[in-house]
Formats: sequence, C-alpha cells, structure tokens
Amino acid sequence: MIIVGLGNPGAEYSRTRHNLGFMVLEALARDHHMTFKPSRVCKGLVAEGAVFDKKCLLLMPLTFMNQSGVAVKSLSSYYQVPSERILIVCDDFHLPFGQCRLRPQGSDGGHNGLSSVIQHLSSEAFVRLRMGVGAPPAGWEAADYVLSEFSQEEKKDLEIFVKKGIACCELWLKEDISKVMSQFNKRKGNG
Repeated sequence: MIIVGLGNPGAEYSRTRHNLGFMVLEALARDHHMTFKPSRVCKGLVAEGAVFDKKCLLLMPLTFMNQSGVAVKSLSSYYQVPSERILIVCDDFHLPFGQCRLRPQGSDGGHNGLSSVIQHLSSEAFVRLRMGVGAPPAGWEAADYVLSEFSQEEKKDLEIFVKKGIACCELWLKEDISKVMSQFNKRKGNG
C-alpha cells in the first residue's frame, strides 16, 4: 500500500491550501513514528513502516504538483504496487473547507496533481481522498487561491481537518473502501 500526499516542495508553499496532502502525510508519519527520507527510487520523500499493523509507504513527491505522477509511477513500479492499492490525498476547491470525499477511482476533476498521476499510471483506478479547501472568492483565480494560505478562521480548524484526513487514511488501510466512504463522505454539518 502506498499513501501519497500531493503538494509543492519549498518553504513558500508549506502552509498553502495546495499542500494539504503534504500536511496530512507529515502528521500521519509523526503519529506512527515514521520518518521521511529522500528516496533513491523516485524524486520524493518516502517514509516506510507500519500504520497500526499494515505495512505501507508514504510518499510526498518533490516534482511539483503538475508532475506528481512521475514520482508515484516510479515508486509504485519499483515496489510493484498496483494502482488500486494507492491512495492519493489532495486538496479540492470544489468541496467546502473541512469536507472529505473518498473515491475508488475517477477523473482528475480539474486537479493538476491527479491529472499527472492518471497520466503516468495510465489509470484512473487509484483511490483518492479529496479534502475541501473551499471555493475561490469572487475575483480570485483558482491557481492563486490554492497557492494562498488558509484564512485565520480556517486555521482554527485546520488541525482537526488534518486529523480527519489521517483517520480516513488509517481506516482505508484496514477496511473495505465502501465502509470508509460511508464514514467519511458525509457532507459538512452532517457529522
């Protein structure tokens, strides 16, 4: 199993909406005493270990968002992990802040990182956890919005939201995806 967090390398991007995938992976690794190291197999940081009793690899591609699939393909090919056993964690401005949507497959939904993964894996059949960052305000370009930091209001709930992402990843490792979807795909405000 491979869990991938999408984001952009570099301090200037570290707290932006587009790096929500990195935030979840960093916290997941901390919670399970896993350490990220530069990979010899792909251009990315990889942590290897167990989440509860499930062996897995955590990957943060260092290829920038638009080329995320290059690192995902290299790592999955080297370890012979089929696409169905890969979970991609990413931001999604089509969902309200705080809402999660887990899917076993699908299109890129306009997300350049997912588009790159689909292109390089030659498949849409990988699991994706989309984490809502809210829609761009009027007058904002989507690219500028996702590369901006969370609002002060959002920052108050960001840690809770990251923990929700971690819990979804953890459950995905040990349960059938339909069970995980029924638990995490609730609309915001419904639990």
